[in-house]
Amino acid sequence: MKDRIIRGFSVVAAGCLLFSVCRTQSEQNREYQATSGIVTASVVDVDVASQFAVSSADVSVTASTAGPQEHYGYQNLGMANVEGNINIREAASEDASIVGKLPENAGCEILGQEGDWLHISSGEVDGYVLAEYILTGEEAVALADEVAAEIATVTGDSLRVRQEPNTESAILATMPKGEEVEVIAHEGDWIKVNIDNETGYISGEFVECAIALPDAMTLSEVRFGNGISDARASLVSYATQFVGNPYVWGGTSLTRGADCSGFVLSVFAQYGIYLPHSSRAQAQYGTRVSTSELKAGDLLFYGSGSISHVAIYLGNGQIVHASTERTGIIISNAFYRNPICCVSLLD
Repeated sequence: MKDRIIRGFSVVAAGCLLFSVCRTQSEQNREYQATSGIVTASVVDVDVASQFAVSSADVSVTASTAGPQEHYGYQNLGMANVEGNINIREAASEDASIVGKLPENAGCEILGQEGDWLHISSGEVDGYVLAEYILTGEEAVALADEVAAEIATVTGDSLRVRQEPNTESAILATMPKGEEVEVIAHEGDWIKVNIDNETGYISGEFVECAIALPDAMTLSEVRFGNGISDARASLVSYATQFVGNPYVWGGTSLTRGADCSGFVLSVFAQYGIYLPHSSRAQAQYGTRVSTSELKAGDLLFYGSGSISHVAIYLGNGQIVHASTERTGIIISNAFYRNPICCVSLLD
């Protein structure tokens, strides 16, 4: 059994205390051995997308003489200053369980400090991170202003994404209540959005928009149904460890960046299954299955008319996929849009 990660966005504004950060060179990343009932994985307290030097820090906290300010929903804003993800732990110790991950450029509320650790809250995650990886004060605000983006959240039971800004246009996807999508522009009563790197339009009447920062991803157990093979469980566990890593068009690197089909082909290659670097071509492999027959490790294919996106099914109505340049590799509702087809490549 492997932890899975769910990613969202925090909607709104933060910052009240100013923090000064003095950095020295970190000698090495801290490692721990995470063992579950199915697999054992070696991870570090900063999951990096490539080799790079990470700063360490002694953090002193001083209250600003000015009154409290908010920045993007946070009173005491902290910003993840890494390539990849920061592990959020249950307690201020490298031996403590991981309860979530804070992606690069994500925001958090700094609640306190215990030695080298900061107590933070972000999204639905509350825990501890090493202070050396968090920007604070004016540096945090400057980075937040640079990376914040407008996000639309569906308020109705479901919302159709159209190819053009009119109700006669073709439907690209149907999004459930609570689904979030990146806003590109406002065009009258319609909003131009980015959905899996495709452009679409949604009615502004059925969404709430706000400028937001990425926030922490929770860890949930991946639930496998009866009869799921060890190979399927292992593949899904392997795939989810790359959540938070970047989306790169044409890429196939699970750490430095991949697009949707590049992510799938690289994951399946670890299990001796070699696929082409094209979602449309990948749909021609394996055995077609219905959505009611889906098992962990199966592939779901999406698109507007023709296939243009692929994801790996996790079970429990969830998928993992390389979605967009902004979100990177994430876990989503499998039916955030209607799949064109589903394929099984595993026994």
